[in-house]
Amino acid sequence: MPRKPRVRVLAAAAVAVSLAAGCAQSGTAQSGSGGDAREDRYVAGDGSSTAFRPGDREPVPEVSGETLGGDPVSLADYRGDVLVLNFWASWCGPCRSEVPVLNEVHSENKDAGVAFLGVNIKDNRAAAKAFEENQDVEYPSLYDQPGKVAQAFRDTVPPAAIPSTLVVDRQGRIAARVIGETSYNELSDLVEPVAAEKGGAAAGAPAGRPGTADPA
Repeated sequence: MPRKPRVRVLAAAAVAVSLAAGCAQSGTAQSGSGGDAREDRYVAGDGSSTAFRPGDREPVPEVSGETLGGDPVSLADYRGDVLVLNFWASWCGPCRSEVPVLNEVHSENKDAGVAFLGVNIKDNRAAAKAFEENQDVEYPSLYDQPGKVAQAFRDTVPPAAIPSTLVVDRQGRIAARVIGETSYNELSDLVEPVAAEKGGAAAGAPAGRPGTADPA
């Protein structure tokens, strides 16, 4: 019987540099939303996940910037909520196919104090905004063309692939990671136990948090 894939702990700096540079060890280039062929290649993940017990969790780094819409955003804005942080790019095929999963888990858990924030990495802003509109993404994304956000995680739990998803608990600690495209069952099984942990949901979005793209 083949062994179940396991997440390997790689050298954090090497992983972050590889991700930020958009270098492919596997996978093929995808066309961006703007229709232009790209030379970029992504590091493909296998969808494997890891959950961390509270005592083993690393704090998220201090990260701030602006959304694709130009609003200021910081990870600190989400303290008190569970935060699902999804790294993506418009030229990445698996990023496109996992959007319905992310939207569904977001919709089902937002009333439990679970927020979603994308991190658009190594991308063209216009192509990324078109991706958000065409795929009906229901939450904002931080624009990170240089890949600085991924590098900021190099000493904690690096994303290690595009797409990758991190689940951050209400205390601002990394509770889980998915390397590669996630599924509804996988993501729900990671998010819901963290949302149920004692500590209390936020009473509302802290001042300064960017609005979501939820339809009125």
